[in-house]
Amino acid sequence: MQAADKGQATDLDGTDLRIGIVQARFNEKLTAQLATSCIDELVQLGVSAKHIKHVTVPGALEVPIALNAMAESGRFDALVALGCIIRGETYHFELVANESGSGVTRVSLDHELPVANAILTVEDEAQAWARAEEKGRDAARVAVEMANLLEDLS
Repeated sequence: MQAADKGQATDLDGTDLRIGIVQARFNEKLTAQLATSCIDELVQLGVSAKHIKHVTVPGALEVPIALNAMAESGRFDALVALGCIIRGETYHFELVANESGSGVTRVSLDHELPVANAILTVEDEAQAWARAEEKGRDAARVAVEMANLLEDLS
């Protein structure tokens, strides 16, 4: 939700964190904006550009398998899922939205690794553009905050 009260983040120090990003190429101009704002925010939070691994996959359904491979590598403190699913005239929207979301969550729980889900699910392209920049920044902040929290909890 845009302009939502997100509360106060607790630890946004990205120094020494390693972050993996998986970007779906479907709706590529939109997902590129998500990626740009996410990476810019990660750097602002202190994550070294050399500690950010950014890969692309064909679409939102392929995001979870790439996240899973990154999680299994053990090289990342947190991951970010980026994509954009725009409602069409068929049930395909629900299928892709539900299955990609479920897959992203499963990777996080199976590997006990934070995964910030910034796969937009929107009614139209205008909604996507209105959300892309802020959602990319939010995903970066979530990844950093949750990586630090899980480090403190372990």
